[in-house]
Amino acid sequence: MAGLFITLEGIDGSGKTTQARLLAEWLRQAGYAVSLTREPGGTDVGERLRDLVLSPKENISPEAELFLYLADRAIHVAEVVRPALEQGRVVVCERHTDSTLAYQGYGRGLDLDLLRRLNALVTGEVVPDLTVVLDLPPALARLDATRADRVESEGETFLARVGEGFHRLADREPDRIVLLDGAGEVQVVHAELVALVQRLLDRKPPAKEGPRETL
Repeated sequence: MAGLFITLEGIDGSGKTTQARLLAEWLRQAGYAVSLTREPGGTDVGERLRDLVLSPKENISPEAELFLYLADRAIHVAEVVRPALEQGRVVVCERHTDSTLAYQGYGRGLDLDLLRRLNALVTGEVVPDLTVVLDLPPALARLDATRADRVESEGETFLARVGEGFHRLADREPDRIVLLDGAGEVQVVHAELVALVQRLLDRKPPAKEGPRETL
């Protein structure tokens, strides 16, 4: 596909939303057509699934949680990610398949090989060109306990397992997954993220286009 697929990962409260927005704006200013999106969410159905799976009022088993995330991803890739990539856009996405491996695999203890097969099924094997993990100890996570969703409320022990999962994923795929210290000032992290993305753009440049609406 003609476009580029960049995903931002990390534990809850690591700064993904802020960095995704800053990166998308930098790419737009550089002349690229950008689609900024997220999982769960990114589509009308996906946003409803997001509300359900993250609701602190719901008691959802790990298996049910997994399939809600996978349903969201199947819709998201089909309706947002793949069409944007085929149009030559740069897709910047908060969370994707690696979150399933880190959260439902290393965090919840579900079988990693099964999760990889299910991810491949629902994505049609669409794989990010670059995944940047904002690495942050759970104790430094920027979370508001009064507004925490169901997953954010799991606590530091759970997030520590998830964080270790991201490290193991980076060890397994060092050419795609890069750990970036998420503890620094926002603009410092942004500059380091831009440097990583610039290297990708130099290696695999999509066509530059005029400003277009994000999906």
